[in-house]
Amino acid sequence: MPDPERPEPAGFDPVGPRPKEAVSPTGQGGPMDLALDEAESVEGIEKTAGPGPAGPAERTRSLWSDAWHQLRRNPVFILSALVILFLVVISIWPQLIAGGDPLQCDLSKSQQGSAPGHPFGYDTQGCDVYTRTVYGARASITVGVCATLGAALLGATLGGVAGFFGGWGDSLVSRVADIFFGIPVVLGGLVFLSVVTSTTVWPVVGFIVLLGWPQIARIARGSVITAKQNDYVQAARALGAGNGRMLLRHVAPNAVAPVIVVATIALGTYVALEATLSFLGVGLRPPTVSWGIDISNAAPQIRNAPHMLLWPAAALSLTVLAFIMLGDAVRDALDPKLR
Repeated sequence: MPDPERPEPAGFDPVGPRPKEAVSPTGQGGPMDLALDEAESVEGIEKTAGPGPAGPAERTRSLWSDAWHQLRRNPVFILSALVILFLVVISIWPQLIAGGDPLQCDLSKSQQGSAPGHPFGYDTQGCDVYTRTVYGARASITVGVCATLGAALLGATLGGVAGFFGGWGDSLVSRVADIFFGIPVVLGGLVFLSVVTSTTVWPVVGFIVLLGWPQIARIARGSVITAKQNDYVQAARALGAGNGRMLLRHVAPNAVAPVIVVATIALGTYVALEATLSFLGVGLRPPTVSWGIDISNAAPQIRNAPHMLLWPAAALSLTVLAFIMLGDAVRDALDPKLR
């Protein structure tokens, strides 16, 4: 027998090894079967371990990734994007689908209809309507894209800075924008472009930027005012972030979505505006090939040779419609209220 006065060494068991108990105390006065306890533990692990093979849990997506996820499943966006991609490609490389020269004309074929190799017929000067319609995309797309980029950059910069800082700068930008809003676009184009003698696209681009930036500036100003009131901007300010960092890192990325939507829709409007000014004779001028110029030349002969007006007008309408549809799809994807 062990000596009661002599301490036993640590880990000594006088009885010897005992079998593992089948029950374990619960701490509440009663036993619990270890098998049941282990089963509940395994079930808890399975619940917290994450998704099983049935399907992965959907990760939280940002605004842009969520918008792209929705756009890829929108047939309107896919169709309009394909049309715009085709127009951009033929505006850069028109010789891919049109092998002729848009300035090579034959008066003996004036106003003739469709012929082999010339599916759209000839215009008044005997030029191939198909070739001129293809090459006309270059001027219209160039004016639309450059004017949209210029108006978006100028308007977003002025409107964003004015909305963020406020004060007298905000009042000045708002009043100047109101002045430009009061100028009729077509009348302003007739006055401004009538004194320009250049035959390039840049005077038209400059005029559209001059009258197009106030709309985007107003959108950017309102979006920045809304974004700078959010909690994360106030937290960044409390942590000592400067105005430049808050504007570029926190406010601008969360306020740029409305500007993108408005600019995308405005691109189609600017293409139509260029054609309108060219039709009136103050926009693009020959020898530049433009849909507006061709529509203007074909208008007096619409009864005798309607094909001269039909094809450039159809190309212009399709281009404007594609950009407007693209803008509507982007707006629906970026606006959570419309989902």
